[in-house]
Parts: sequence; C-alpha cells; structure tokens
Amino acid sequence: MSSLLAQYEQEAQQIQRSGMGTTGFINILMEEEPAMFSKLRVNIPSRAPVQRLVASNDIALIALTDNTIYRINQKYPDKFEELDLGKPMTVPMRIVGIFLDPWGQHALVSVASKHGDAQPELLFLSGKSTKFRLSSRARGCEITAVGWNHINDTPATTGPILAGSSKGLLFECEFLAETDRMFLMSWEKCWKEAYDIGKGSIMPILGLEFHKAFTVSDRYYVLVITANRIYQFAGSTSGPDDKPILLQIFNSNLNSSIPEQYLEISPPLKNSRLQFYFNQIKEAPKTYGWLNSKGLFHSDVDSTSLPGQNRFAACKVVKFGSADGVAPDLPTSFTLTQFHAVFLYPDRIEAVCLLNEDKIFEDQFQAELSGKLLGISKDSLKGYIWVYSEKSVFKYKVTQENRNMWKVFLDAGDFERALDFSKDNVKHMETVLVRKAETLFQKGKFLDSAHAFAETQSSFEEIALKFLQKWEIEALKTFLRLKLEKIKPQDKTQITMLCIWVIELFMNQLGELRDSGKSDSAEYALLQNHFDSFMSHRLVQECARNNCDTIYDLMASHGDKDNLDKFTLLNKDYERVIAQNIQKSCFDEALNVLREHGRKDSFYQFAPALMQAIPKRMVQALMDQGRSLSPAKLIPALVLCDKGSSDLQAWETIRYLEHCVEHLQCKDQAIHNYLLALYARLDPGKLMDYLSRQGTEISLVNYDPHYALRICQEREIKEACVQLSCLLGLWESAVDLALLVNLEVAKQTASQTPDDNELRKRLWLKIARYVVEETKDVKQAMAFMEQCELIKIEDILPFFSDFEKIDHFKESICKSLQEYNQHIQELKEEMEEATKSAEVIREEINAFKSKSAFVSGYDTCHLCDQQLMSRAFFLFPCSHRFHMDCLQTQVIPMLTSKQLARLKELQLKLASMTVKEDAASIGSSAISTREQVRSEVDSLVAGECIYCGENMIRSIDRPFIDEADHDDIMKDWE
Repeated sequence: MSSLLAQYEQEAQQIQRSGMGTTGFINILMEEEPAMFSKLRVNIPSRAPVQRLVASNDIALIALTDNTIYRINQKYPDKFEELDLGKPMTVPMRIVGIFLDPWGQHALVSVASKHGDAQPELLFLSGKSTKFRLSSRARGCEITAVGWNHINDTPATTGPILAGSSKGLLFECEFLAETDRMFLMSWEKCWKEAYDIGKGSIMPILGLEFHKAFTVSDRYYVLVITANRIYQFAGSTSGPDDKPILLQIFNSNLNSSIPEQYLEISPPLKNSRLQFYFNQIKEAPKTYGWLNSKGLFHSDVDSTSLPGQNRFAACKVVKFGSADGVAPDLPTSFTLTQFHAVFLYPDRIEAVCLLNEDKIFEDQFQAELSGKLLGISKDSLKGYIWVYSEKSVFKYKVTQENRNMWKVFLDAGDFERALDFSKDNVKHMETVLVRKAETLFQKGKFLDSAHAFAETQSSFEEIALKFLQKWEIEALKTFLRLKLEKIKPQDKTQITMLCIWVIELFMNQLGELRDSGKSDSAEYALLQNHFDSFMSHRLVQECARNNCDTIYDLMASHGDKDNLDKFTLLNKDYERVIAQNIQKSCFDEALNVLREHGRKDSFYQFAPALMQAIPKRMVQALMDQGRSLSPAKLIPALVLCDKGSSDLQAWETIRYLEHCVEHLQCKDQAIHNYLLALYARLDPGKLMDYLSRQGTEISLVNYDPHYALRICQEREIKEACVQLSCLLGLWESAVDLALLVNLEVAKQTASQTPDDNELRKRLWLKIARYVVEETKDVKQAMAFMEQCELIKIEDILPFFSDFEKIDHFKESICKSLQEYNQHIQELKEEMEEATKSAEVIREEINAFKSKSAFVSGYDTCHLCDQQLMSRAFFLFPCSHRFHMDCLQTQVIPMLTSKQLARLKELQLKLASMTVKEDAASIGSSAISTREQVRSEVDSLVAGECIYCGENMIRSIDRPFIDEADHDDIMKDWE
C-alpha cells in the first residue's frame, strides 16, 4: 500500500495530465487511452538523503549522503541490499559518480576527498557481489564518465571499456569479476591511458560513450563531451585478440594529419550531459543528445563518416526559451526516449518532442514534500526513467510513446513516417494519405498524387474532376487503374465504369500519338505496353468479356485496328478477328485464325470472302476439315464465289466438290448438281466421265437428271443430252439428238431401249429415214436394214423416192414375201386349232346344262354346319354347299378393292329397289332389273367355290390365324 505522500503526488499528477500546465494537442487524451508517462513511487531506505542513483536492467544503485550505497532489484522492491565500500576511509570522502553497466552486472564508484587532502579512488563491484574492490591503477584519477561495452553481457568481465577523468584523460580499462590466484592474474586486467582531450590543460570529461559500427565489423566510434565541447573519434581495430583494442582508435587519430573533429559551444555548461537512445542494447544506438548552454543538440548517430568530415553538421537544437531577456531556465540533466527528451529541473520534469519541440508532459514536484530534484537516469534495457530527489525516488513508465507521432510527422511533411505510425488507426491513416495526396497535387507531382489519392477514401468524383481540370490524363488514368485494383469483384458496375473509362483514356492517348505521326516512336510503344498490361488484368478481362460490344465500338470509333485485333484475340472472339483481317485484306492471316480457332459455323460464314481472295488455300482448308463440315452448307458460298469469278476459283471449287464426291462419299443432290454444272461450263469431257460413273439407273444417280439435261441443253453438250434423255426414258428425243452427233451414237442409243419392240422399231425407223434421206445411198440403207430384225423392206420403202429402180430392192422384197407366206401358214394352223377347241368347249357346256345335283333336308353348310335349307344357299358342281351369307362373309376379304366397291354399289341398289320397279319389266321377254342386279351380285360372290377355285390358291400364303386374334388364341391355348 502506497503512503499518503505518494497518493497526494499521484493526484497532483493526474490533475496536470488533465490539461493544466500542458500545451499542444498531444495532451488531450481519450478516457480509455493510458497516460504516456505514468509515475510510480519507489520505496528507498530513509536513513539519509539520496545523493546519487543509477539504474539498468531493473537494478538500481542508490547512494546516500552518508556514503551508504544500496542495491535494489525491482523484482524484489521491498528488499534493500546494502553494499560494502571496502576498507574504512581515513579522511572524509564524497561519492563523485556511480556508473552501472547496461546489464546491471558491473558497477564503478568514483570517490574523492571532501577537502582535497586525499587522492581520488575508483571502486569496482562485479556481478552479485556486495563488496567493492579498490582499483590500484586508477588511484589519483577522479573518474567522471564511463563508456560501457554494450556488446559484452557476461558477468565474468566488463570487457574493454573507456573511463574519462576530471583532467580530460581517457583510459581503456577492463575488470574481471574473479581473480585467478594460481596464475597471479589481477582483477584489473587492463588500465592504459588512451587520449588526452585537453592536451595538457584541465578539461573534465562529463560524458562518454563508445559503440561498434555494425556495418563494418572492426570499426568503432567514440563520443566525448566536456563543458563546452563534443568530440567524435572513429577508427578501426586489428581484431579482438590484439589488446588493447580501443587504444587503436585514438592512435589512428593521433597519427592522422587531419585535425580533431569537435564542436564547441560557449559559454561552458558545468552540468553538460550526453545521452543515447537504443532500440536494443546490443544494437547500434539510433540517436544521441548533448545538453549544453545553447540547448539540446540531438542527431542520428553517424558511424560511417570519414575522417575530416563535419560529423555534427546535421545536429538539431532544442532551445530553452527566456522571458523578456531573462536568462533561460536550463535543465540540470536529461534523458532520451525514441521521440522525446525528458528534461530534469530542480522542481519538475518536462518531456519535449524532438521533432517539433512541443512540450507534451510536465510533472511538478513540491520541494517541501520531495525535496530538490537531483538527477535522472534511464534504464535502457527495460525502458523505465528514474528520477530522484533528496527524499524520494520515482520511476516513470513510457507507454505508447509513438501514439501521436503520425501527426507530428504529418505536420513536418514526412508522410512516409506519418503513415508508419498511423497503421493501427484507419482514421489517422486516411488523414495522412489525404494530406499527402493534396500536397503532391499542389506541387504538380500529379502521378505521385494519383497514387496517394488511390489509397484514400476520398470522393471518387472529386478527385477525378481535379485531374480533369488540370487535364492530367496520365495521372487520371493511373488513379483509375489503382482504384480498379481495390474494388471488390462483386461490384460489377463500378468495375465496368472504370475499365471503360481507362480504355477510353488509352485510346485517346494512342490516337493523339498516331495523329501526330509518332506511331513508331518509343513513347507510343511504351504506352502500348502499358495498355496491353492493363488489358491482361483479370478483372479487366472479365469485364471485357461481359461488355465486349461496347469495347469493340469504342476501339472502332478511334480507328485503332491493331488494338481491336489484340482485344478480339484476348477475348477469344475469333470470328471478329477473322472479319477484321478480311476487312484489312489480310486474307492469309484470316485463314490461319480460322483454321486454328474457327468453329464450323465460322467456315460457313467466311468461306465466300476467302474463296474469292485465296481460293486454293481456302479449298485446302475445307478439305482438311474432312467430314466435320457439311458440304451442302458451303454451296451458297461456292455459288456466290463462282458468279463472275475467274476460272481459277471455279476450278478450286471443282476440286473441293470432287473431294466431297470421291473421298467423302457425299450423296447430297445439290453437291452433285453444282459439280455437274461446273463440268458443263468448264470441262465437258469430265462431265461425260461423271455421267458414266453415275450409271444408267435413274434411281441410283445422285444428281437431278432434269436439271442436268437443262444445263447440257443450255451448254449444247449433245452427247450428254443424249445420255440424260436415255436416262429419263425420252428415247425418241435421245435418238434425234444422237443423229445430230453421229450415226453410231444413234445406233447405240436405239439398241439401249427396253424390251419394247414397238418403241425400238420406231427408233430404228428414225435412224433408217435419216440414212435414206441424208446419204441417198440405197445399198447403205439395205445394209442398215439388216442390223435390225424389226425393220422390213416395206417399212423403209416409203422413204425412197418414186424414181428408185426396183432392182435395188429385189432380194429384200422376195425375202419379205417368203416370210409373209410362212407367217400366213402359221396363222391358218392356229385358226384350225382354235376351231377344234371351240367345238370341245361347246360340247362341255351343253353337257353341263343337263347336269343336276340332289340336296337332302339333312345337308348342312360347309362353313357354319347348320341346315342348308334353312335359308338361301349356293350349290357348286364340286358338291360344296354354302349359305349365301356365310359365303359372302368368306369371299369379301378375297375381293379386290374395285370388286368390293362394285359389290357394295350393287347391294345398295338392290336394297333400294321396290316391288313396283321390279314388276315394271315383267311383261317383257327379258329378265327383270332386280334379277340382273342379283345375277351380278351372285357372279361376284359365288363365281367359284372358295375351296376349289382360284381364290383358295391365291390365299395359300395367308396364316390360319389372323394377326388381330393371334394373342387371344394363344392365351386360350395356354
């Protein structure tokens, strides 16, 4: 539980943090935001006032005015460990300084006589020991500053360190925690003078630090301050095994012709201090600060400067203000944090931002409660700041020191670092980005501004209008592209708008370069590459596929055919690529795309144009497609190509059609008709071969014979007309056409006629008449008559003139008379045989008239097995008996359609006749009309016995069971 005094001080501190005594926006804290500097009182022994305090790694050494030193471990804050200073001091001594290494493992205490009647001493404390050891080598040296080895973290040794005295001397020393008595090794391993700052004059060293430059393995740098000067030494060492190590740094400076590098400030400040800030103890320090009479000089640590360079030119100064010419109130000490300097005054502490010099924290102490503030020390390893007065010790914890650095860097114009410190706060980051973008825009750095604006959530329309007003198209395009990358894939409308806009901007830029004649320049090529890269973006490709017509129209409106081709290929719209190449007369390229990517419909679509331009290659492409294409669908393209085209295109069309007919075995009539028409126009010889291959059976040919005949007639291809007329059965026309060709063709045509002697005779008579009338050669006519046995001398005699001599026909006439005589004898014999047959038939008829049959009352119908005489019946000579209606039922299915129609007609007529109509003709000798109708019905129904007549023979192939009844009968059998 804290004391009442501590509670009072905490309340006072909270009142101060609430806004009283502070300046700047950083002091305004959110309720849930912890204080940047929170104070905690540390319990200490109260036997005497505090004189000195140092702290490292949660270890604090507190020296009281009675020369008692306590060690406090913050892990056990209520446990005070009193340290033994060694042998009793014979004269009154005072503690000049306490020095604790960064790891809290080694300590040095410098003591001096209060009255100057004794030599100063240096005491060493190692590890967990509680007893100091006196250094014999340092006797007489009042050590005022120590530069610890930050690399060394072993408790066994301090490693090489530097010690500065009140006389301006620098010593390299090293102390061991334990002594090896076997080898008589002293715990003071090294103590050598390294350098004299004052060059013989007394110049007390008030601050000292040395560090290794990690960029170069063997390079070190040393910073030393006095009341009015700061020195920096830099040099390389030969290695860790070559002792002493640090002495080599100063030797290199002594041996160099370059004068010492230092900065001098007047007037001197007796309490001048040097402090460093580390991110990590073992790493190189980031910044250092030097408190002098002009203020606080601070800068980044430069370990890479070369000899002769001004190492302090980049120092910044925090000046201490004065009111109306009054001397400024200077702090007595200070320490550094990452971004702040914490100054110690006798009655307060203040934290000032090193970047903008704003005071962000102040803590007032009341002298009557705490006493005068004496010193400040920072635990570089743990980050705590220790403040002590004569009566109290306090510890400050630094929390979220960088919370408002984004605003500081933003005000300073360092946008990159402002962004680094605002990553955890979206609102702060947005503020920084907007400020950065606007600043770049005002400076005319439009491209950089576009990149920055794209990261913000500012109004899209407002930013776009900014660039349009300045007509910065490249910057606008960059902004749009970056915005496009940040849009979610589901925001289709925004993506479409941005893509189309960017494409429009690219088209404008490319068009302007083309119009100015720079289409072959590097600028145009670079812009084209950027456009190609944009179009290959995944979102852009998807948008392009969904809005391809819009983009096509946009590119076409700018006349950019090259990009239009690229876009169609990128979008896999190969039909449009082919069409564009055809439009540009790049027919070979169009065909290559068609063959590689085209679909079947594409061949049908572009065949007309390509056949007219490159018929040979196009036909080969069609042939390579094989059966995947339908030749019939290509006919319109081939016909269009043939109209008014050259013979080359027609011959290539023939080549493709021959491929379809011969290799693809195409049976389509349109293909054959078109091939036949091309043959008729270009090569009648191939036409005759084609007609011969097709054969003479009209049902087997693949072309239309009527169409073929008309084409051949138009082309006057007579031999083909003869062959086609024969195919169509137009024999007389065929012979007439054949006679126009030659006589042999006519003879062959007449000999091909079917087995119709009358037709054949007519055809041969046509040929005979032609021979007689054209040749006027009787002998040739007689010889022609012998070639056809159907032609007689009497058939051709009418063709000769009346003045021909009979001697020319004597032999033929005699031969013909002999044949007629023989034929007459054959006819007489046939007449005699016919007369004899008629006599036999007449006798059979007379005998049949007297024939009779008997029917008993027990006879039954052979169809229904019922008594025959129960109703009208028929009795046949073969003794089969049938009822009239039973016989009619059996006979009707056997009648032809014509007979069945006649039977129904007679039955209707018979049913419609009345008794009066029937009696009208009874008085005449002829039979009545009813009897006539009845007789005709009987002749149809009972013309023959159904068992013995021809109907039985014709029905031999009919099954015994009708198909309609088959299933039912089979079920009954089961």
